[in-house]
Amino acid sequence: MDKVKILSKYLPDGAAPLISRWIDYFKCDFKISKARNTRFGDYRPPQKGEGHRISVNYDLNPYAFLVTTVHEFAHLLTWKEHQGRVKPHGAEWKKNFKRMMQPFFDSHIFPEDLRLAIVSYLENPSASSCSNITLLRALKKYDKESASSTVESLPFKTVFRLKDGRTFQKETLLRKRYRCLEIHTGRLYLFNPMAEVYPLQA
Repeated sequence: MDKVKILSKYLPDGAAPLISRWIDYFKCDFKISKARNTRFGDYRPPQKGEGHRISVNYDLNPYAFLVTTVHEFAHLLTWKEHQGRVKPHGAEWKKNFKRMMQPFFDSHIFPEDLRLAIVSYLENPSASSCSNITLLRALKKYDKESASSTVESLPFKTVFRLKDGRTFQKETLLRKRYRCLEIHTGRLYLFNPMAEVYPLQA
């Protein structure tokens, strides 16, 4: 199996060889996963005779796929160094995340606007890249065209549906999240501004 060739389908030009070397070096079971609404990727440490495991959602654009992959490999390296004795997203992980991202900056893998957004994010990276609104906006610019929209881009009172079929109406902005009314139940939910939704025709 040619890992570089397969990874090149999901990563930006020039990024696949290094990721392939990391997979081999760390003896990592790297899986390209189905789409998950709550996370872009996942890392699991060795247990029950299995090695390191990383999964990344298949439907991410190449730059989001790379950022997520590096995020998870930083978890792997931190676990190898500290064996779970430090916080998952503590100072050790943040240091490794920055260090492992540097080769891709040196190779000019990212467009300049995205590089600047990632550098800003790396000043204090959060547990999930999809929880950082500024970075997520920058990454979303490189998504393929789709019928979906983000919650923040919709006018108030717009009715939209989720991938699971549930329908909502956009109501108000509360601090950094939008309060939306679920049509079927009348319950209110808070949505991330960058949540992917499908507006319905009035």
